[in-house]
Amino acid sequence: MQRFLMGFFAIILISGCTSPDGASVGDKRQSVQTMRSNTLTDLYKISPHAKNKINQAKGHAVFSNVGINLLWLSTASGWGVVKGYKDDKDVYMNMYSAGVGLGLGVKDFRGVFVFSTTDALNQFVEEGWDAGVQADAVAKSENKGDGWGDAIAIAPGVHLYQITKQGLALQATIQGTKFWKDSDLN
Repeated sequence: MQRFLMGFFAIILISGCTSPDGASVGDKRQSVQTMRSNTLTDLYKISPHAKNKINQAKGHAVFSNVGINLLWLSTASGWGVVKGYKDDKDVYMNMYSAGVGLGLGVKDFRGVFVFSTTDALNQFVEEGWDAGVQADAVAKSENKGDGWGDAIAIAPGVHLYQITKQGLALQATIQGTKFWKDSDLN
């Protein structure tokens, strides 16, 4: 039991260590903007039709995440930015996910949410909660592997593109994810 608790706390500690690079608020905002730009560039190379979908959407969000699975526990944390919310200003956000289910591995991935309705966009920014079942197998290191798929519908008016940057993970989990506004960067 002691090893289990140590592993659980190690997962929480490691996954809680993700934040945008930079010492100042301005540097951190720039880090998020750079991540968004690089992620969208990567997405458009992988899935060229995504650019048209994003341009026609009410808004989109781009998140950088690190996920860890250790036997029966999984967790992920990250940060990102939403475009298209009230007055089209950027809203900087954080995320944390925890779950249970069989899994093992670590992965660094990007999530691009596309909101086709204003209600879906507003609900994401104001309530920011999603719970669901996740199953995937990812093996990617640098440019090797195939750790992405096309957009999946995750809620009415919301589609998600996931791009695995690198990692090795095999998992089948029930996850709960919370997104919230970053009080320091907004």
